Amino acid sequence: MSDYWLIIGLIVAAMVVFTYFWRQGAFLRLSTYWDETLEELRKCTWPTWDELTGSTVVVIISVALLGGFTVIVDLVVASIVRYIV
Repeated sequence: MSDYWLIIGLIVAAMVVFTYFWRQGAFLRLSTYWDETLEELRKCTWPTWDELTGSTVVVIISVALLGGFTVIVDLVVASIVRYIV
C-alpha cells in the first residue's frame, strides 16, 4: 500500500514541477531556443562526403601519432625512474 502512496506522491510532485515551469514560461523559451537552433543549422555549410572522409583520416592519423608519442615518452620516463630508483 505504501508503494501506491509513493507513486501518487511522485505524480503529484511532477505535476507541481510541470505547472511551475509552465507558468515561468520555460517551455516557451525551450521551444524558441529549438526553433532558433534549427534556423541557424540551416545556415551552416555542411562538408561534402570527400571532405568528411579526408578530415576523418587526418584525425585518426593524428590520434595514432599522439598515442604513439605518449607511449614512447611514458616508456622513456619509466626507464629513467627505474634507473634512478
